[in-house]
Amino acid sequence: MTRCAVFGAGSWGTAFAMILADAGCEVTLWARRPEVVDAINNDHHNPGYFPGVRLPETVTATVDPGKAAAGADFVVLSVPSQSLRGNLTAWAPLLPSDAVLVSLMKGIELGTAKRMSEVIGEVAGVAEDRVAVVSGPNLAAEIARRLPAASVVACADEDVARRLQAACMTPYFRPYTNSDVVGCELGGTVKNVIGLAAGAADGLDLGDNAKASLITRGLAETMRLGAAMGADQHTFAGLAGLGDLVATCSSTLSRNHTFGMNLGRGMTLDEATAATSQTTEGVKSCVAVQELARRHGVEMPIVDTVVAMVKDGKSPRLAVKELMSRSAKPERYDVDG
Repeated sequence: MTRCAVFGAGSWGTAFAMILADAGCEVTLWARRPEVVDAINNDHHNPGYFPGVRLPETVTATVDPGKAAAGADFVVLSVPSQSLRGNLTAWAPLLPSDAVLVSLMKGIELGTAKRMSEVIGEVAGVAEDRVAVVSGPNLAAEIARRLPAASVVACADEDVARRLQAACMTPYFRPYTNSDVVGCELGGTVKNVIGLAAGAADGLDLGDNAKASLITRGLAETMRLGAAMGADQHTFAGLAGLGDLVATCSSTLSRNHTFGMNLGRGMTLDEATAATSQTTEGVKSCVAVQELARRHGVEMPIVDTVVAMVKDGKSPRLAVKELMSRSAKPERYDVDG
């Protein structure tokens, strides 16, 4: 039986642990709080995220990272992006030498502008063929209800991607393989930032035309950055690109969309943060994405607009006005790098 360790008992970590178990894997979930571990082991649910969802009995939990990692074929990392480096530094000596490290995280590290797979490779000292990512339109609350969803599992080594695909394929979760790790990570990260903009537009009651325009132009920005970084442009038309972007910009289950909506309705950054109980990746990653774009000489006006709202405190209504007042351009420019 395939053995999996999942580090992080938040919403997506818990849902993915369920997927792995439903696919026939033995899963140990690492959680920081003893009360969460007790609830999973004794009552087979995670009360803080999915109190009504029964987890398979092949999911157990522990507060001991060494116990979680022991004998794992796949080590799945599902912690806030900005805490990955610190956490993985402590966990790396405990990980099996041949385990594949799987990132569920959709963010760019502040300061270094590194993708999560790059942080994993650097901190754990593993080659790119031992690092995989999972990305797609995967709203955890729907997956926890075992509603149909598809995703992408990406790794530079296609055999590793196929192994991971087999380890997480269920009747309700359909993963596709891809070797474009860069494109999958960029799609998953930038969509959080565009989701904030779409949420702000909804909060301002700007209508569906505005949201559709943000989705489309946000995808164009992502493709420009991807082209500059060597990603496969076809990735952005797939699940890790357009699919994830549509789900994030359209669903009230999206934390980034909800955060943006609260800003659009007049909340301050502190008020919107207080109203959100879970990590909203786009709030911090927007600054890192902007830095990444500047390093590669890529223009990303929607990303710049979000940074102006969440970092500089610019009012969403003024930010939209300035975005709409930019100089006229052809629809396609600088796409090919």
